[in-house]
Amino acid sequence: MSKETKYTEDNIRSLDWKEHIRMRPGMYIGKLGDGSSADDGIYILLKEVLDNSIDEYVMGAGKTIEIAIQGDKVTVRDYGRGIPLGKVVDVVSKMNTGGKYDSRAFKKSVGLNGVGTKAVNALSTFFRVESTRDGKAASAEFEKGNLTNQDTLDETSRRRGTKVSFIPDETIFKHFKYRTEYVAKMLKNYVYLNPGLTIIFNGEKYFSENGLRDLLSDNINEDDRLYDIIHLKGDDIEIAITHSKTQYSEEYHSFVNGQNTTQGGTHQAAFREAVVKTIREFYGKNYEASDIRKSIVSAISIKVTEPVFESQTKTKLGSTEMGGGLPTVRTFINDFIKNKLDNFLHKNTDVAESIQRKILQAERERKDLSGIRKLAKERAKKASLHNKKLRDCRVHLTDSKKDRNLESTLFITEGDSASGSITKSRDVNTQAVFSLRGKPLNCYNMTKKIVYENEEFNLLQAALNIEESLEDLRYNNIVIATDADVDGMHIRLLLITFFLQFFPEVIKEGHLYILQTPLFRVRNKKETIYCYSEQERRDAIQKLTGKPEITRFKGLGEISPDEFVHFIGDDIRLDPVMLDKDKSIEELLSFYMGKNTPQRQEFIIDNLKVELDTVEEEL
Repeated sequence: MSKETKYTEDNIRSLDWKEHIRMRPGMYIGKLGDGSSADDGIYILLKEVLDNSIDEYVMGAGKTIEIAIQGDKVTVRDYGRGIPLGKVVDVVSKMNTGGKYDSRAFKKSVGLNGVGTKAVNALSTFFRVESTRDGKAASAEFEKGNLTNQDTLDETSRRRGTKVSFIPDETIFKHFKYRTEYVAKMLKNYVYLNPGLTIIFNGEKYFSENGLRDLLSDNINEDDRLYDIIHLKGDDIEIAITHSKTQYSEEYHSFVNGQNTTQGGTHQAAFREAVVKTIREFYGKNYEASDIRKSIVSAISIKVTEPVFESQTKTKLGSTEMGGGLPTVRTFINDFIKNKLDNFLHKNTDVAESIQRKILQAERERKDLSGIRKLAKERAKKASLHNKKLRDCRVHLTDSKKDRNLESTLFITEGDSASGSITKSRDVNTQAVFSLRGKPLNCYNMTKKIVYENEEFNLLQAALNIEESLEDLRYNNIVIATDADVDGMHIRLLLITFFLQFFPEVIKEGHLYILQTPLFRVRNKKETIYCYSEQERRDAIQKLTGKPEITRFKGLGEISPDEFVHFIGDDIRLDPVMLDKDKSIEELLSFYMGKNTPQRQEFIIDNLKVELDTVEEEL
């Protein structure tokens, strides 16, 4: 019989605020990550500090926010009212302390629980807060949440406001790097939602005059819009709507009190429902909801009194009530859209006709594809039962409609050997594997029909669950894992083409990545170093004494599962697939995947020359 483990008073521990945050950071900022994903922890740290500055602007204090990111140090300076000087230390180091519990001061704030800046403080190796108001100033510095310095000034000529600087702790955020593209997108969303606010990031100015209209203008090329953007505003609500000429699925940008709710929630569900209901009533036709919403690109922002989110990172709204004496979220949004959108369509008959033509076109396509879809779904269901292509993870084995786990990942691999290595190395709780057979089809310029007729695409679509809306996406991260050779690069390109052609919002919303695996292993008897580039290989050879053994990896299947576990675990390196904002999807696909072979050859030769010149300079 096994010996019973003792359980006494000595087993009971009480952690102070900073110890608990550092021990369980995921409870406060979601996933950690290295900055390769837009929802990685280092961006949440920035957001938590920035939210306080935004709330100052919303309350009418301070029209400019300055942000600087230099290396690993982040600085945010606003010109709001400034933290009350006697509370500078408390508001960043004492849990459940803040001004936002007083709804008179912050009626519709983003951060209501007094946790945000405390989490930033505890998870930073350096944290400094400085407040200026009434001609006086106070500052405090911390290290991992511990106060290291405190100062006050009785007189200062500095402008009022708050300045926060911090350096994330690299022992928690390993090998982290801020990506300008993700920061820029976050800041753009802030100015879209706060017209009149100026944000200056590393010298670049962000400003919006037209709110959500500007958001859609920046996210969908003018040539791809079926009609001019519908922009409607009311008290505590703003919406923008258009339809894409080429995109197949739905795309939503939703916000609550200035927070980007990337996983939707009650407001986004109500918005989708209200658009369908209003369109049906306007035309007097009981159109299918999927036909009405097909190709829609839209944005909604609402303001709720004391909103309830489903996590500390506030990516999904759980509130059903608007608060402040208003009706439910669902009723409020439905009444607004029923009134404003209906009026708009009556006044703009050209837009109304465009929308109806789009609905009828979607209806015809759906009916034409109905037989193929039925067969495709049956094949996909049969294949999933036999588990031939997809090795799922546990978060999805019981409920395919379960909310996306931020860590849930699908690796798309080539061949059985590569999928075998990843399958044996993966975390079965959050990591799934989809195995390709050979090279996928080049689907540029093809219709959605090919997705159902092509077995690989049909099964991949079924695995991701993205036929109609990104809301149902089953994995937060989709990772292309191919060999580091010409064939692997080609497969990677063909898969990216598939997503750009049929599901561009997967890329727009930051869900698609490329897995970086080491090209070389350099080792001696004492140490092994994995190298992802020629430069890293040279550095490793210099570091290791003697004549180290050098192995060149070509295929993922060549890497043993015991080694592979590092490359898809804590040390995973992911490169996000991002769209060039200056080029349309059609331009990208036609150049790289079209029939303009001579142009591509010239492009390759020119860029090869640049690459060779760079290598020669390094040598």
